[in-house]
Amino acid sequence: MTNTHIQIDILSDVVCPWCVIGYKRLFVAIRELGLQEQVSIHWHPFELNPLMPPAGENLRQHLAEKYGTTLNGSIAARQQLTALGHAVGFQFNYFDEMRMFNTRKAHLLLQWVKETECQTQLADAIFRAYFSEQRDISEEQTLLSLVEAMGLDTQSASRIFQDSAQERALVDAEQQWLNNGFHAVPVMIFGGTNLLSGAQEVDTYKQVLSEFSGGTRHV
Repeated sequence: MTNTHIQIDILSDVVCPWCVIGYKRLFVAIRELGLQEQVSIHWHPFELNPLMPPAGENLRQHLAEKYGTTLNGSIAARQQLTALGHAVGFQFNYFDEMRMFNTRKAHLLLQWVKETECQTQLADAIFRAYFSEQRDISEEQTLLSLVEAMGLDTQSASRIFQDSAQERALVDAEQQWLNNGFHAVPVMIFGGTNLLSGAQEVDTYKQVLSEFSGGTRHV
């Protein structure tokens, strides 16, 4: 394999469990191929529920109303996701009163750190805060505590929540993805050409990464 740089763009929402599975499987593939130093990941915003009220909604009720998910279907899905998460080292701690939250502020923070090497670390922390630690990731203090734990400036981060220009940029970025026909997540784009939708298997990610790192690409 050559030392070719591989950029991976990930379109996701921080309350999407399949985004977690896909991202964790991708990292398994990167690690198994020894490509940690060759890969850079850029996270892009996609709000599944941009109009979600501040208080959020009961997750089961939300999924029932939006997708028609039954109680038995919800139980089965949570069991499946928990098992899949365990297989890639991620802990899903679902509970009966779990809520779906607005993710605008979380995406604003991810946009804030997009030019640094901390974006993936922050995305991972938000995933864990919501799915593993049962925290409200729509709350500013919850998000700022994650920023502080990473050693970043919380005062600068807190100003992002009131920055109308940053919010407009976020909304414009999301609209561009929608205009380009993207309506579900996760989506991963390798090298600006190879696009994979949904949470793929580790071997699928390894195949695409090997094509890039070996100097060949297939669109």
